Order: sequence, then structure tokens, then C-alpha cells
Amino acid sequence: MNNQEPMTFWDHLDVLRSSLIRMGVAVVAFAVVAFVMKETLFSVVLAPRSSDFVTYRLLGVDAFSLHLMNTGLTEQFMIHMRTALYAGLLLASPYILYELFRFVSPGLYRHERRYAVWIVGAAYVMFLVGTLVNYFVVFPLTVRFLGTYQVSPDVANMLTIQSYVDTLLGMSLVMGVVFELPVVCALLGRMGLITPGLMTGYRRHAIVAILVVAAIITPTTDVFTLFVVSLPIYLLYEVSTVIVRWTQDS
Repeated sequence: MNNQEPMTFWDHLDVLRSSLIRMGVAVVAFAVVAFVMKETLFSVVLAPRSSDFVTYRLLGVDAFSLHLMNTGLTEQFMIHMRTALYAGLLLASPYILYELFRFVSPGLYRHERRYAVWIVGAAYVMFLVGTLVNYFVVFPLTVRFLGTYQVSPDVANMLTIQSYVDTLLGMSLVMGVVFELPVVCALLGRMGLITPGLMTGYRRHAIVAILVVAAIITPTTDVFTLFVVSLPIYLLYEVSTVIVRWTQDS
């Protein structure tokens, strides 16, 4: 490598293009697999709509089942494609991260590569944890409350499959981003932009902000659901405080 001539801007652009093509092929390949395995895919996606779901069984929720409907000619097919694409992106994400790191690593020093591996790995793991917390905790409680809420027995809920899937995917993305808080705080702490004292001093303000975020994520009037959503985010804040202290002591 040291005997080779430095790469030009266009050479780097060609390498990036090749990486993007490989990432795109990986996403499409996994998406096709998910699309073909329709029954398995939607058995996972639709599981929280019934009281047979593991979270409801653990909480002892009364028996219920939400009946979803389709209102558009192409709606179910488009939802199938969109859900399969999201699954393909999620499944291909480790390879995508590998390709991105492979592209940028030649321009990093050895210690920078080590930090990059830790940061990217931690960010990926926390995003997955946030997605799982949404799927097993936040989304089921939200669906249970909003799906069965009625202003009158004379008004029946008629939920569409598009509304259900859009809510699931949107909340999964939001919770995945929210769970990046420790990683972001670690970076800010490493750069000296925040300190443990600052985070401790603004703990009460953070609690209010967490409650607001939790209320936005789960727009329900159920105090229990709000508490269940707020608790992991608050724990993330406390963990972030410890991480910031550790980064500045090391």
C-alpha cells in the first residue's frame, strides 16, 4: 500500500460508488428474501395486535384482537414491499457498516480506527436495542390502548393495515434514534462539550424533556404506558452520565 501512488478524488469516488453498489445489492437481496417469506415476515409484524403476544401474556392483559382492514387496491402490495425493504435494510445493516468502515478506515490513524470501531459498534447495538424495546414494550402498549379505545360503544374502531405498519416502522425508527443517547453523550464528553456535573445539574430538566419525548412517542393518556416508555429513556440518561464521567477520567 505504501508503494502505491496516492489516490485521486475520482479514484475515491469510484471506490465509494463500488461500495454503494455492493450495499445496495445486499439490501435488495435481503429485501427479496423477506418479500418471499411473506408469512414469516408478517407473523412478526402483526403479532402485537393480539393478546397472544408475549408482552401481553406477561402483563396479564385481557383477551383482545385487533381486526385490520385494507382500503386501497394497491395498498397491501405496497405495504408488503415497504416492510420487506425495511427488513432488508435492517438485516443488511452489519454489512453496510462494514463497507462504510472499509471505505473510511484507510484515512484514519490506528487509534482512530479503534475508536471508530467502538463507536459504530455501540451505535448499531443501541439502535437494535431501541428497536427491540419498541417492538416488545412501547408499540404493544400503544396499540393496546389506542386500538381498543372508544369514545362510545356505538363507535367501532376500523384500523387500516397501512396505519398499523406506518406506526410500527415510525416508532421503531424513533426509539432506535433515542437509544443513541449514550453514544452521543460519550462523543460529546470525549470532546469536552458536556461534563458529568452538567448532566447531574440538569437532571430535573432532563426528566421533563424525557416525559415530553415519551408523550410524543406514545400519544396516550395512560399513565402506566407513559411510565413504561419514560423509564428506559431515563435509565439511558443516567447511563450516559456514567459514560461521560468514564470518558473524561480515562
